Amino acid sequence: MEFRDDTLEQFAAAGAPALPATDIAGFTETDGARIWSASYGAGAPVILLHGGMGNAGNWGHQVPVLVENGRRVIVIDSRGHGRSSWDGRPFSYVQLADDVLAVMDARQVESAPIIGWSDGACTGLAMARKQRERVSGVLFFACNVDETGTHPFEFTERIGRCLTRHKADYAALSPTPERFDEFSEALGVMQRTQPSYSAGNLAEIDVPVLVVQAEFDEFIRPEHAEYLARTLPRAGLMMLGGVSHFAPVQRPAQFTAVVVDWLDSLNP
Repeated sequence: MEFRDDTLEQFAAAGAPALPATDIAGFTETDGARIWSASYGAGAPVILLHGGMGNAGNWGHQVPVLVENGRRVIVIDSRGHGRSSWDGRPFSYVQLADDVLAVMDARQVESAPIIGWSDGACTGLAMARKQRERVSGVLFFACNVDETGTHPFEFTERIGRCLTRHKADYAALSPTPERFDEFSEALGVMQRTQPSYSAGNLAEIDVPVLVVQAEFDEFIRPEHAEYLARTLPRAGLMMLGGVSHFAPVQRPAQFTAVVVDWLDSLNP
């Protein structure tokens, strides 16, 4: 029977499955921070970027499947998240993009597709805007590119369970576990004010983009996803039924199938 955790009760209690064992893991020093990453498998590289407050372990359902499909999978703890450090400066998607590019340099990855979840999606788009030649495509799941793209915030039990998991993981992984409140507040400033892309800005992002929108996303308006798909030059739109902002851990088989199909479409 296909795994489901629509209410995030299992995610809150235990998180996603543990990432596979690997000897290819460590830190990249860049611009005042130590950025943790790990690599699994062999073949064409693909980079998975988690959402805000999360960490690379949130991709525990996806990594083994992508490795089995012949991919070299690279996961990264974003600056200030997971095992990666933070120097206290304001967060920005441009900075997060620079961090990923530094990891790519350290791991000798010339170009790769980006699978981005929420903040990870905006980071992938910032990478494509900054260095188009390094990004062969972006799967853009569950984020906005301007202030019109979000629903008014409403706290729900499901969001609360996700926050419970993020707090537990931060306490276990962070080099500064006592800074969660400071980290959360600084991250929220970025999320409320960035990015702010005009239609003209989006028109400059000339890479394949698949905009993926969950039916019950708590944060992102469906019409915003439709706008992105219309405005980005090489974009398509995929709607995921029955899931919300947390689809990769709610119904991982459904989400991962979209990822695999999209990656295959980039290399027919």
